[in-house]
Amino acid sequence: METKIYFDNAATTAVRKEVYEEILPYFMQSYGNASSVYTIARKSKKALEKAREQVAKALNADTEEIYFTAGGSESDNMALKGIAEAMETKGKHIITTKIEHHAILHTCEYLQKRGFEITYLSVDEYGKISLEELKKAIRKDTILISVMFANNEIGTIQPIKEIGAIAKEHGIYFHTDAVQAVGHVKIDVKEMNIDLLSLSGHKLCAPKGIGAIYIKKGVTIHPLIHGGAQEKRKRAGTENIAGIVGLGKAIELANEEMEKNTEYLIFLRDKLINGILEKVPYSKLNGHPKDRLPGNCNFSFDFIEGESMLLLLDSKGIAASSGSACSAGSSDPSHVLLAIGLSHEKAHGSLRMTLEHDNTEKEVEIVLQELPAIIAKLREMSPAYQEILKKNK
Repeated sequence: METKIYFDNAATTAVRKEVYEEILPYFMQSYGNASSVYTIARKSKKALEKAREQVAKALNADTEEIYFTAGGSESDNMALKGIAEAMETKGKHIITTKIEHHAILHTCEYLQKRGFEITYLSVDEYGKISLEELKKAIRKDTILISVMFANNEIGTIQPIKEIGAIAKEHGIYFHTDAVQAVGHVKIDVKEMNIDLLSLSGHKLCAPKGIGAIYIKKGVTIHPLIHGGAQEKRKRAGTENIAGIVGLGKAIELANEEMEKNTEYLIFLRDKLINGILEKVPYSKLNGHPKDRLPGNCNFSFDFIEGESMLLLLDSKGIAASSGSACSAGSSDPSHVLLAIGLSHEKAHGSLRMTLEHDNTEKEVEIVLQELPAIIAKLREMSPAYQEILKKNK
């Protein structure tokens, strides 16, 4: 059935109309290479620098601290590998968490094979790290702390300002993967003592294939991609002007509308959460009840398997996910859900629904009508659930 209700905005978002209209001229009219000197190229260069200003303003950064990439995964790789290579004579110890995106975890695995030591911080049942555990993990040879701003699966927001203060106190670089947070929560890189930050356009209604990295002035980092002199020799390759323009416009709109959208999304989110917990027995909300992204809902349901639930939701025209879109096709349970203490069985019965500004209360009401019936249908086929019903009788 054609998708009528899209509740998987953490996986990707639709490009906003205003963003689409802004980028169109850069495909067939102002298509010049920003590195050239003639008029059509200068138009591209001007658009490039305008977008850099828009991204910088959204983060309270300086324009020269913003570098464009192909997306969040590249920015994460650039941050970790770039700092590791630049700082390896000082130390080879990096601290991160067990619930990072695979762009961080797999990069850490890569660095481990090259002699770096990685400490993976645990999280509590809500997905938050312990600041005391972080302090204890710091060593003389620690060169980088990388903690995601908000989790892509369970939506939990970390105490970023406090982590930044700890890193600054010990003279350690602090990177945050803010792919899910940018445009959805207020971020001030100066106030939060963030040295490097990753973001991605397609999580905030810009096109896919465009991202950026904030690198604080004075931070030494080796480039990930070598070639031309683009992006002040930090990231080679002809710039994706259309994507960059789209990212600039999208982040500008997101920050202008953040207060209004946050209030609206929290209303929808809490209506969905409360409705599901009330209507579906043996259900649990995953992630922090308050310190979570405005549009994130993540549940685990006993006695069902997540993939079957997603297929039945899809048959009703409802799009959702059972975890990170980057792990789709994997039969392994979510590493995030296991890290917060869920069993393999409970983790397999998870559902993530993520909302955007264009979702409606009516859509939430339809999901609250359809989902309990779908779960009840699946539980009819569960011997374990039938045993529970017999005992309760």
